[in-house]
Amino acid sequence: MVTLCAVSLLAAGMSTAATASASPTHTRPAHPVGQPDGKPVLVDCSFEPQTRPDTFILACGDGNSRLSSLRWSQWDGEAAVARGVNSVNDCKPYCAAGTFRSYPVIVRLDRPEPWKKRPRTQHFTRLSLVFPAARPDGYQRTVTYPLWG
Repeated sequence: MVTLCAVSLLAAGMSTAATASASPTHTRPAHPVGQPDGKPVLVDCSFEPQTRPDTFILACGDGNSRLSSLRWSQWDGEAAVARGVNSVNDCKPYCAAGTFRSYPVIVRLDRPEPWKKRPRTQHFTRLSLVFPAARPDGYQRTVTYPLWG
């Protein structure tokens, strides 16, 4: 079930990515509006810009996967890196009755592009999780998701 949820999330993100790739190519402004330091943002489930958030929901539809205790060691114009915890619902026997399990994770954001809502603002369009120890059933050691925006 966890794998099914992850595949659904990935498929939804890929359809967004496919739509975005049909758009014309954008050039990056030197200093995007709304970002005095010129650094990209992370767009959350409410389509609000975030910089160095300590929590982030990965599964916006049902909240069955979320990041917490994020400690950012890098946040620049190309990428962002943090360590934290990925809490994932095991959905056993089904998601509503499942148990959240926590896994240490390294988070990487990259591929900044103009944000459709605010074209002069850059946002990260890809998120990768690396599980240095235990990981949820069905997950690879590294999992990569396209981000919305």
